[in-house]
Amino acid sequence: MKDGFLKVGAATPKTKVGDVRWNVEQMKQLAEEAYQKGVRLLVFPELCITSYTCGDLFGQKLLLDQAKEGLRDFAESIKDKDMLCFAGLPWNQDGKLYNVAAAVKNGKVIGLVPKLNLPNYGEFYEARNFEKGFQEVRNVEWQGEEIPMGSRLLFCCREMPELQVAAEICEDLWVACPPSTGHAMAGATVIVNCSASDEITGKSAYREKLVAGQSARLVCAYVYANAGDGESSQDLVFGGHDIIAENGLILTQSAGFQTGLWTADLDLGRLDSERRRMSTFQIEGRDAYHVVRFSMKLEETELERFIDPAPFVPGNGEERRARCEEILSIQAMGLKKRLEHTGCRDAVVGISGGLDSTLALLVTARAFDLLDIPRKRIHCVTMPCFGTTDRTYQNACLMTEKLGAELREVDIREAVTLHFKDIGHAMENHDVTYENSQARERTQVLMDVANQVGGMVIGTGDMSELALGWATYNGDHMSMYGVNASVPKTLVRHLVRYYADTCGEEELSAVLSDVLDTPVSPELLPPEDGRISQKTEDLVGPYELHDFFLYHIMRNGSSPAKIYRLAQKAFEKQYDREIVLKWLKTFYRRFFAQQFKRSCLPDGPKVGSVAVSPRGDWRMPSDASAALWLAEVERLL
Repeated sequence: MKDGFLKVGAATPKTKVGDVRWNVEQMKQLAEEAYQKGVRLLVFPELCITSYTCGDLFGQKLLLDQAKEGLRDFAESIKDKDMLCFAGLPWNQDGKLYNVAAAVKNGKVIGLVPKLNLPNYGEFYEARNFEKGFQEVRNVEWQGEEIPMGSRLLFCCREMPELQVAAEICEDLWVACPPSTGHAMAGATVIVNCSASDEITGKSAYREKLVAGQSARLVCAYVYANAGDGESSQDLVFGGHDIIAENGLILTQSAGFQTGLWTADLDLGRLDSERRRMSTFQIEGRDAYHVVRFSMKLEETELERFIDPAPFVPGNGEERRARCEEILSIQAMGLKKRLEHTGCRDAVVGISGGLDSTLALLVTARAFDLLDIPRKRIHCVTMPCFGTTDRTYQNACLMTEKLGAELREVDIREAVTLHFKDIGHAMENHDVTYENSQARERTQVLMDVANQVGGMVIGTGDMSELALGWATYNGDHMSMYGVNASVPKTLVRHLVRYYADTCGEEELSAVLSDVLDTPVSPELLPPEDGRISQKTEDLVGPYELHDFFLYHIMRNGSSPAKIYRLAQKAFEKQYDREIVLKWLKTFYRRFFAQQFKRSCLPDGPKVGSVAVSPRGDWRMPSDASAALWLAEVERLL
């Protein structure tokens, strides 16, 4: 439960129609299994204590009395288990029969949620046996105590404020305005559904979309437990299709036609952050709800959920290719609009033979094609200097040729050497002045060439570099339109790979592949034996780690401790604890110190949910202190 994580379970016991004792014994076994696995919120199917398909047997007092006795027995069996459970049963109250989900904690029933929407069409005839539930909460007697009953119940954990649970039952989800909508607007972060949804062709796929969609719409977790084997097959078959979803993502689901337990780890902290981020998600109507508070010991959940080490890059190949095509189109369309608006029919790209400038050139070529402007009007400028290697130089030249752009070479060695003489800087002093003088000279050349041709300079820097401040202020930091400004480094590589795989030109594909194999470097220090001596990731750390940190800091608002925990899980086979913490500290230090560069970024298109534009996505004071975050990293060290 620490760091906002909670292990939940959806359980489908094998049942016998009307055999309460048998059914409760199966529930006990699943509850024990769930608890041993660390589950702290467990959901059973609709009417599971009696089974859903009892038909007119629901009119038998013996069955109804036994159902309540079965609930008492089940509650007693979990009194020593620190677990909140929801189980379905028929509930006789004031001469009416209700289909309810009972919330059980520490051996007590702490609330009853009645089903509001009774299907009475097709194969369903629930109105024959049950009364429509009610929203407003009233107290009912149970074993000498009063317990709340009504659909507007919120079960809130004292020790974990982000854990607020509400329930609905089967058909409630399928109606035009599900009760869960009101539950979430009142603050519920987890919706549980005790269900008995039969199987017909195509229904499971629709059910999956329904649960995933509702969890996305409500920015919540959704735990759906469905009836299965053992229900009467007189007319229907129940498949036990259990689903656990979080904000549109299916975390786990049963394979179908199975009984048993399915578990998943919810990230309630992520949901809480997402709701805070969305100004259109408003808490409304909470006053109409009755809050039931319960306690639960805070423990560290053993994470089983998949933590994506590359959150910006889809793991599925087909999805990744579609994402690459979409992003390239967004980048190109953004540049197309800017060229149209300014009347520019020429563009200037500083081409180095590295990944970022390669992507910028590919995007520019696509934009020119959209505008039906000859690619010869893309002016690629290669500017060799002290750190340029033959490999990157040749790749830059060959790539420009294969794309049909104009190549211009401006050797800046003499200009930079003269500049060093002017400012009294020794050539053998390879400090930051030595490096940044080259970067600023290159930017001056690009800007002046743009003036010559009446065009605009296309920025090449990516979002990962901007996050770390790995750009020379008023050097490669500056352009007239930054097409890569919201593309993280880990994604740049896949975009270039996608272009290489789909361009249909063998020679161009070959040079792009060699660019992909070249170490990331600004090439500002002299090479060693003709090879790149300055490797960016040796200096600032692995970009896959930094992109991971960036995503969880900006997208989820996660703390350093939580990010470290997630990184340990995601990179457990790649980086040890000390390495992760070293680069996490570096990230925070640079991220705060370099905000002044991001505060004056050129325009550029947003391509994903994380971006660092000071105009729309990340507005942080340039002099904000990193002390709080660095102190937490130090504690982890």
